[in-house]
Order: sequence, then C-alpha cells, then structure tokens
Amino acid sequence: TNNLRKQELTHSTMAKITDDIKNKCLVIPDDSGYDTNMFTIPVKYANFLKSILIPNGLVKDRTQKLAVDILSSIPNTKSLVVLCVLKGGYKFCSELVDAMERYVCSCEINMSIKVEFIRLKSYHNVSSTGEVEVIGLSDLSNLTGKDILIVEDIIDTGRTMTKALKLLKEYSPKSVQCASLLLKRTDKSCGYVPEYLGFTVEDSFIVGFGIDYNEFFRDLPHIGVINEEGIKQFAL
Repeated sequence: TNNLRKQELTHSTMAKITDDIKNKCLVIPDDSGYDTNMFTIPVKYANFLKSILIPNGLVKDRTQKLAVDILSSIPNTKSLVVLCVLKGGYKFCSELVDAMERYVCSCEINMSIKVEFIRLKSYHNVSSTGEVEVIGLSDLSNLTGKDILIVEDIIDTGRTMTKALKLLKEYSPKSVQCASLLLKRTDKSCGYVPEYLGFTVEDSFIVGFGIDYNEFFRDLPHIGVINEEGIKQFAL
C-alpha cells in the first residue's frame, strides 16, 4: 500500500511539474539514469553512485542555451548583475556567465556582466516562521534600478528562493529573475518555478557539478544520484 501511494505521488507530481514547465526545461524521468561504468568518475566516488542522471556534456550544452535565452529576454539592458548563490551554484554560474560573455562578444552586444557572490540564510525565531537573509552584499540598495539574475544550483521546495526574491524586490531593481540548473519534483514544493531552468529531476540525493553531499561530490563532473553506501560513507 505504501509503495502504491508513493507511486501515485510520484506520477501526480511528474504530471503537475511537466505541465507547468515543459517549455522551460528538459524533464529527466524518475528512476532513469545511466550506468556509472559508462563515464569517467573520480575514483573516490566510483562505488557510491546509483546512476548518472545528466552527463557533463548535456549540462554544458543546456547551459549554453539558457545563456542565449536569458540575454534574449533583456535586449535593452546595458548591465546585468548576476548573484551567484554559494556554495552549490558556483560551477553552474561560472559555466553560465562564460556562455553569456561569449554570446555578448560574438553578437557584438553592448552589455557588461557583473558577478556577485551571495549566500541565502534561512532562519527561524520566536516571532517568525522563517525569513531569509542575503549574505555577501554590503548594501542591497546598490541593486536599485539594476537588472538582477540570481543563479542557483537546485530548487528544492522553492520557499527560500521565493522569500529571497521578495526581499530583493523591496530594493526596486529594474528586474529580478532566477536561473536554476535543477528543479526537484517533490510534493513539498511551494509551486515556485524559476524563469530559467535547465532540468527537472526526481526527489533523490542529487550530487555533482557543484552540488554536494556533506561537502563531497562537488567535483563530480556529471550530475548523479548517490547510493545508500555513499550516504553512509560520507555521513557527518
């Protein structure tokens, strides 16, 4: 009965997400993936991955397309401020900004791209059910009148990003949008979907391409799923 209920939840979540974002990203089906033996993987992780969900080449190619989509959506801007969410977003952000800069150069677009590094800290106290603090920028008022792009590695429930966007909009930027490499399909989602999205993936322990499990697997070049042995091996 529990397995049947789990399957029903998975199928309903898949249908809901696919209908909402089918024109925004590539959908990686549940329980899919490639044999890890088909890829070059750091030896230290070789026995601790269930599968490779998204090979490195596909991640990079999809990122290049996102770069074109982003710049095409803001044709009249002269400056774009990219807020890279650390730690997980650094690799995707680097790849994305490189692709945008190549596009700007090849198309002779008069635009500058500035990158800032931030952390989003969620906290709870007796008077709040959960707020978000943006760490890394000394003065958020410097974002007033600017085109802002937040770059994230993965959207899980979406609650932290929703609150961060609400906070940033209080400083009256010209525009504020989000690009995320991944969006998890989970029944815990608040329904938030970023403007730019690479892939949607199953609700599993996703690692690689900057995404970690207890600070491990960031250096895995592909995006994969950690197995039970890996969860135990790299537990704190």
